[in-house]
Amino acid sequence: MISEKMKNYVKNSSAIRAMFEEGRKMASLYGEDKVYDFSLGNPNVPPPRGVENAVMEILKEEKGSFIHGYMNNSGFLDVREAVGEATNRKHGTAFSSDNIIMTVGAAGGLNVVLKTLLNPKDEVIVFAPFFGEYKSYVENYDGVLSIVSPDMETFCPNLIEFEEKINKKTKAVIMNSPNNPTGVVYSEELIKQLAKILKRKEEEYKTSIYLISDEPYRELVYDGIEAPYLTKYYRNTVIVYSFSKALSIPGERIGYLVFPKELDDFQEIVDAANVATRILGFVNAPSLFQKVVAKCMNEKTDISYYDKNRQVLYEGLTKMGLTCVKPQGAFYLFVKSPDPDEKNFCQRAKKYHILMVPGSSFSCPGYVRIAYCVAYETIINALPKFEELIKEYK
Repeated sequence: MISEKMKNYVKNSSAIRAMFEEGRKMASLYGEDKVYDFSLGNPNVPPPRGVENAVMEILKEEKGSFIHGYMNNSGFLDVREAVGEATNRKHGTAFSSDNIIMTVGAAGGLNVVLKTLLNPKDEVIVFAPFFGEYKSYVENYDGVLSIVSPDMETFCPNLIEFEEKINKKTKAVIMNSPNNPTGVVYSEELIKQLAKILKRKEEEYKTSIYLISDEPYRELVYDGIEAPYLTKYYRNTVIVYSFSKALSIPGERIGYLVFPKELDDFQEIVDAANVATRILGFVNAPSLFQKVVAKCMNEKTDISYYDKNRQVLYEGLTKMGLTCVKPQGAFYLFVKSPDPDEKNFCQRAKKYHILMVPGSSFSCPGYVRIAYCVAYETIINALPKFEELIKEYK
């Protein structure tokens, strides 16, 4: 008999993954070119050539060495030094290997941070719409999720509501920019305002509130936009980063955490995060790909492909009468459903072999998420199908 907690998780298992599996079945029935699967944020742009070269170089250079063995729970020292140096060059910070812990992707990193920080009933604030797994991650450690609603025009956080929801049980805030599912990049001005609120509330409650910045899409930005680096604005910030989207290697599960020395209880937190890495069963981040990303800190995925898809899909759908904030980052459109029940809209779309994720999966019903990290031809071929679907509502 499985645990009661797992019964609930199984019952409410990821709609995104379920849609992805359904897409695979449809492709086997109708052919891949006849199915328009916009469900999963799985990069279709290949990794930079430097990733493959790095893999081959490492295996050749370190043949017979300890490349596939255990290391410090934080990760290889030289890799953490490379991450710190690259971060300092990009963002004008001053991190060293002591500030870095290598992780099993951003998901692994988030779980390590939450395991490190949360006591039962501690509250974690998130901004809707948000990646649905945050709820499960927080509940894993008996925390309580507190959801702040968005400004429905801009999909930026409602800072008045945010301040009202902070209380003496608030332990952390998770921020995700560029955002999944909207593609919105939070501005420097918004970050400054949010930081002021957090500082004020820390003083009011005589406590530490940690800002956890979940950044798997940091490198995927368009139109000259730049995502602010949050450690510059708020002392108690932890960065959670993944190379999954930046280098198109999501299946390799490699990322890192940044713990600035300015954190309250810095050394205690770092020590605890290392123990959390071990007892959660990760032990350490994948050894080979730690070495690979250290060689690829200056490599970039060619996001011009995503940008092209973004422009074509946004223009195509808005011309049909659908409304959506034009994304500044990531590779998603968050589109207002013409059906008040967006789940019905997603269900109708399947008749045309279109797969989208309902906004309720991101705690924002009435919208659908469309992942445009697909082949350009998929978008071109899908647009007439979208038009047929939307005609049903006219």
